[in-house]
Amino acid sequence: MNVRELSGFLPVEVVCGTGGLDREVEDGYCGDLLSDVMANAPHGSIWLTIQAHQNIVAVAVLREMAAIVLVNGRTPDEDTKAKAEQEGIPILSSPQPAYRLAGELFAAGIHAKAG
Repeated sequence: MNVRELSGFLPVEVVCGTGGLDREVEDGYCGDLLSDVMANAPHGSIWLTIQAHQNIVAVAVLREMAAIVLVNGRTPDEDTKAKAEQEGIPILSSPQPAYRLAGELFAAGIHAKAG
């Protein structure tokens, strides 16, 4: 399932990075500590986080992520939006907490790979 399709199932708003909406979502990851995400997030994952600064885009590019979802109603600043557009990384925003949204991702068929 790609980001565009998944965004139709979830309570999210596409904030920026629309050029990457056809990226395939293969896994999911929840985390707010960037070093943890850099070390452990699977490639092709959709990342749920409260972090909304520009460094999240660099982490997403490094880990070849499908998209970033900002939870708890957070939104990125203009510099972060510009960087996401430049890199083709979709950033979505959801009013829901990460735990609830992760459950909805799982219900939509996005399951973490056994590792």
